[in-house]
Amino acid sequence: MLDIFTYSFMIKAFIAGIVIGTIAPLIGTFLVARRFSLIADTLGHISLAGIALGLLLHINPILTALVASIATAILVDKIRQNKHISGESALAMLLSGGLALAIVLIGLAQGFNVDLLSYLFGSITTVTSFDLYLIVPLGLLIIAVVYIFYKQFLYIAFDEEGARVSGINVKILNILLMVLTATAVSLSIRIIGSLLIGALLVIPVTTASQISKSFRQSLLLSVIISLVSVIAGLFASFYLNLPAGGAIVLISLIIFAFTYISKLK
Repeated sequence: MLDIFTYSFMIKAFIAGIVIGTIAPLIGTFLVARRFSLIADTLGHISLAGIALGLLLHINPILTALVASIATAILVDKIRQNKHISGESALAMLLSGGLALAIVLIGLAQGFNVDLLSYLFGSITTVTSFDLYLIVPLGLLIIAVVYIFYKQFLYIAFDEEGARVSGINVKILNILLMVLTATAVSLSIRIIGSLLIGALLVIPVTTASQISKSFRQSLLLSVIISLVSVIAGLFASFYLNLPAGGAIVLISLIIFAFTYISKLK
């Protein structure tokens, strides 16, 4: 079975997968705590539009997806401050708008092709060395930022007004969390796909919350569940010739189902 590691593209896929499997639940834990998990799906659709633009302009799609998702994440935070528009409504509009823009750009690019489908559903064969040059440093940066601002993010997640009164710069930290989310979503597209990335940010976190006794324990357990799902999904993708994103998400759902049923007993 270890012959899988004789292929350079699989080594690249596993490196990218381990980084993504770590950063996705790190960010997702705070999003779920704030009941803001829909942002992952929204940014996934926006990233798809960025990918289509990159393919149309012959620019690396990950770069255009990263720029588009970060810009949208900052916009979402601005809209959230408007008391006349709810956060859920803003996300729903941007999700639909991102998908509509992606469809238009895909039409301009003469429809679907193999490259675009790999970004939609993930592909283990398309991770390039350039992708790793983005994924690994930015992934490590996300881990470092979460570690440094862990207490502030935690305080804001459960009591934003209290955090603001205590002197924490809530506005800046909200923008920072949105930028981290956008970056994690964009980096995950190669392995998970833009249509499924939201699942990796939410399912391991939800699973961990069923059996953990504290927020920190939930965060660590969600990372373990995510990594198990990603690694097992990559093996399944290689040996069973399955789309990587679909295999990873299905395995994470199986783990959730097993955990949920076990709790019922």
